Amino acid sequence: MENVAVKNEMKPLQKFFDDFLNRELFHNNWSNASRVPMVNILETDDAFEIEMAVPGMRKEDFNISLDNQMLNISAHLDEKVADDEKNEQYLRREFSYYAFQRTFNLPEFVEGDKIKARYENGLLWIQVPKKEEAKRKPAKAIDVQ
Repeated sequence: MENVAVKNEMKPLQKFFDDFLNRELFHNNWSNASRVPMVNILETDDAFEIEMAVPGMRKEDFNISLDNQMLNISAHLDEKVADDEKNEQYLRREFSYYAFQRTFNLPEFVEGDKIKARYENGLLWIQVPKKEEAKRKPAKAIDVQ
């Protein structure tokens, strides 16, 4: 009987932690400033292509730089404030400012002066071309003699 009683006492405690950890409030209450956007990095024969999911931004919000083979990507979206002159006030406020920084260590065989970036439909796309000697060459068949 003791084991049954212990199991029954554990269920409310387990339920409490399960409910707490699975609540939408808990998952959605993280600070936006602590999130970093997800990236995909694709290597082609001629370049590396970085895709970063950053919806809701404008191209002017991004700062992209290359310093000693370190590609730095950052952005800052300012918080919208109510306009006192228009007698505006927020009844509910869930938006906040959003800022992030990601840094990628690039190999020596890229052409830093030819990096291109564009932002479209919530996706930041950065193309990092390879130097000619680092580009993949087609496979060459070797005859066995």
